[in-house]
Amino acid sequence: MNNNLEQKIEAILFFKGEPVSLKRLKDILKVSEEEIKEAVLNLKNNLEGRGIVLLDKEEEITLGTHPELSGLIEDLQKEELNKDLSKASLETLSILLYKNGATRAEIDYIRGVNSSFTLRALSVRGLVEKTTDAKDSRRIIYKPSFDLLSFMGVKSVDELPDWEQVNNSIEIATKNLEEESKLEESAS
Repeated sequence: MNNNLEQKIEAILFFKGEPVSLKRLKDILKVSEEEIKEAVLNLKNNLEGRGIVLLDKEEEITLGTHPELSGLIEDLQKEELNKDLSKASLETLSILLYKNGATRAEIDYIRGVNSSFTLRALSVRGLVEKTTDAKDSRRIIYKPSFDLLSFMGVKSVDELPDWEQVNNSIEIATKNLEEESKLEESAS
């Protein structure tokens, strides 16, 4: 088994920042299920004794922190929860509030960068919540939480300043993303 496949799997897991199914890895990397399983096992073994571990559950895998370091991570989380929100967090919250929910791909497109870690941090703080997309059960929609609305002193998102104007410009950006996706699909 080549280490290159292990590196690719590790890179995908790091980039995604969320669980990925073995089937999805097989499709992305265009290799057999056996090759994926062997590379995953090798990656798991190679991460032994390190700060990062490979977690697996029900044919999905993700990167996580070593259980022995949970105290350290818990302290960092508490510190993170008590500090001000970053610019990336504020941008992401603005998109979620004015759009009243968006997929990670939509947020990434609007911001122009990967938002996985930002969304995770906002989820930990209880400012956003994940729901399954009613149109496609494979997609996750991130929405502002009731705690966020309460903290901001609004009863609904349409009470936000210039809500209609900002929402319209975000909708235009989202439609552009959808059109680009359709063009890419038809080109393949």
